[in-house]
Amino acid sequence: MLPEGAVLLDDDAMAALVPERAARGHKGSFGTVLVVAGSLDYAGAGLLVSRAAGRAGAGLVTLAVPESLQPLFAAKVVEATTMGLPEDDVEEVDPEPALARILDHEHDALVVGPGLRPGLATVELVRAIVGVTDDPNPAVLDAEALRALATLDRWWAGVARRCVLTPHPGEFARLRSGSGHDPKADGDISTDDAARARAAGAAASEWQQVVVLKGARTVIADPDGSIAVAPFENPALASGGTGDVLSGTIGALLAQGLAAPAAARLGVYLHGLAGDAVRERLGDAGLLASDLPDQLAMARRRLAGIRDRAKAGGRLGFRSRADAPAAASGAPDAPGSVPAGPDGDPADGDRADGGGRA
Repeated sequence: MLPEGAVLLDDDAMAALVPERAARGHKGSFGTVLVVAGSLDYAGAGLLVSRAAGRAGAGLVTLAVPESLQPLFAAKVVEATTMGLPEDDVEEVDPEPALARILDHEHDALVVGPGLRPGLATVELVRAIVGVTDDPNPAVLDAEALRALATLDRWWAGVARRCVLTPHPGEFARLRSGSGHDPKADGDISTDDAARARAAGAAASEWQQVVVLKGARTVIADPDGSIAVAPFENPALASGGTGDVLSGTIGALLAQGLAAPAAARLGVYLHGLAGDAVRERLGDAGLLASDLPDQLAMARRRLAGIRDRAKAGGRLGFRSRADAPAAASGAPDAPGSVPAGPDGDPADGDRADGGGRA
């Protein structure tokens, strides 16, 4: 049952949010994401975020890591660039010069947290990044960034930029506890959809940030009081690294100009579609986070086709002379075409089903 006052995300609503791609655009046209993520123990997190951001449409992705680890990461990434952050010890970032280097880098959105090394230096770096008052670019905060914030009194009062927070239930409970609330009072935020919606809505209102409470039927709460629920229940996504893919997806959409609530909703939906596509092939177990990024691009293609057909008035099976240049240029899903679904098969634009959806 849908929680009272919430809206259920669907293909048509999410298709309308997919950013259009100018035929003469270039890599700088589609946003730059700066990813502050990864450590020696969790190198995969930064790599997954970076790949997901690229597959979700970002034109440029830079992965910022402690400078002693930069050679390791540079050997692992292909399309992304890397940037070394100054250290005061091996793998220990020096917050002040690291922040200066981050601010010197041109970017349109940040993703901060996945796989960062726990410690006081990380807490100070996260505090500094979110507290910058002269940087208007939005940020996705996940994993260690959330755990760092939870250690700070009234942390939300020091957040100066627009953020999307993407906690799983455990991270959410820590943030609520750090905000002076008893997490038990929120109820069962793992399986009770109504409790999840209430808690996420209360947190978004208090923190004045968009909150994505992950899990089956992910909840997206906006500070204005609006609540959205994703339709996906997919146990195949219960594996390490899938949250990193979600962070990169949302970060890419922010970089492409979507407002934080829209980027969070569309990012969650694309991630869910990608997970369903992999589940259709592999079943309920065996999905790896690295399976998802390629499917993100397929899911986006499908939604873009629905968007284009809606704009063209639902014309199917033919293309006007005016539409021909778009098709000839290789633009995905020109109006009047039938796009592929997440699994590569032709998709019906009116179809709203999918593996694992409620």
